[in-house]
Amino acid sequence: MALRKLETQLLYPEFVQAVETGDTEALEALREHLTMEDIAELVGELEGPGRADFLSKVPATEAAEIFQQLDLTAQRETLDLLSTSRMAGIINEMDPDDRTALLETLPSHNTKSLLSFLRPRERAQAQKLLDFPEDSVGRLMTPDFLAIRKEWTVGRSLDFIRFNGEDKETLNDIYVVDRQGKLLDDIPIREFLLSPGDRAIADVMDGHYTALLATAPQEEAIQAFKKYSARTALPVVDEEGLLLGIVTIDDILHLEEKETTEDIQKFGGAAPLEESYLEVSFWSMLRKRSVWLIVLFFGQMLTASAMSFYQMEISKAVVLALFIPLIISSGGNSGSQAATLVIRALALGEVAFTDVWKVLRRELLVGLGMGLILGVIGLLRVVLWGTAFQSYGDHYLTLGLAVGVAVISVVAWGNIVGSMLPLVLKRLGLDPATSSAPFVATFIDVTGIVIYFNIALLVMSGRLF
Repeated sequence: MALRKLETQLLYPEFVQAVETGDTEALEALREHLTMEDIAELVGELEGPGRADFLSKVPATEAAEIFQQLDLTAQRETLDLLSTSRMAGIINEMDPDDRTALLETLPSHNTKSLLSFLRPRERAQAQKLLDFPEDSVGRLMTPDFLAIRKEWTVGRSLDFIRFNGEDKETLNDIYVVDRQGKLLDDIPIREFLLSPGDRAIADVMDGHYTALLATAPQEEAIQAFKKYSARTALPVVDEEGLLLGIVTIDDILHLEEKETTEDIQKFGGAAPLEESYLEVSFWSMLRKRSVWLIVLFFGQMLTASAMSFYQMEISKAVVLALFIPLIISSGGNSGSQAATLVIRALALGEVAFTDVWKVLRRELLVGLGMGLILGVIGLLRVVLWGTAFQSYGDHYLTLGLAVGVAVISVVAWGNIVGSMLPLVLKRLGLDPATSSAPFVATFIDVTGIVIYFNIALLVMSGRLF
């Protein structure tokens, strides 16, 4: 695979030159030498006008196959540069699921305009898929599948597959339906190839199949493909069990990449980017990143407000202020760790809200363990510096104890907050990734101040206060 990619990259200059000079013979030679995926990769690296020029010179079916492998940003840019006739030809030849993925990212007026260029059959397909709820399985499916009847024989089914299967999305599984179109079974193609022609389909069926509900969240499709990892496609049905289409593994891979990217961006305290990093506009980047920063900035103001309640204590023991960054950062770091682990576990289906007490117990124990390690280090640091340099006055032992106990408490508290917040958000139907590391850290900063000074008051009472 790596050698193939290297070979493709080495051909890129030659490919660009052929596009720019309009050398049809060179382009034809390259097209014969490369796979369609390789060509799509090269086309994706061209500038917008170059992409549009190339797609205008190849047959519409080939252009559509290449076009639908481009990322959505490149697709939208290229559409604006194509002639009306070539644009219509491409979107009519696109696979229904890839066409839906493009249409749902466009403004409504652009979507209506593109729909008007579709042939009646393709327009009906596109409108039907777009009618499903956003982020539902129905938006991912394609109606290009093969279905047979259980009354048929293997031989008749194979004849049907040969005659109708050329333009279908996949032939790895063949679906069995009744007269009303209700799904009865899905049978791997190998069963047909290994069975005698006169064998009845009813005898091949075992009645065991997995189907996705068209209105279900797309995350359910991801989990289903992870569970049934050998499958390259899964059928999609409505509430009555009628077979509507299939979802293929390539769509799931793209979806998971998108979901993972959005979660990572949320972890960093930014709204998900709708375009690639280098393609997103300055104002869009500013808006998506500044909103959370403003929210977090106001949250950090609460830290100053919390400290104002302890002005008298700080004035009597200024040395306490030296350890504020150490303590609250330890709690924020532990909370961010816990949040990241639980959010990922939720995404993978490893935990659910019903596991809340198990998660709480685990994170409390881990938090106390980590806090004890850090607390001892903090205590030793204060004692060593106090002994060697007389840095903290006469009561450095008491100060070290206060710092150590505060670190244990704040780290344990950080683990609890970081692990529970994603579970609570999930329970409320919100995105757990919203409890990103910056949000958890900011919350623990505020509460950590309160914990620290109250412990200091308790431990050092009668000495400094």
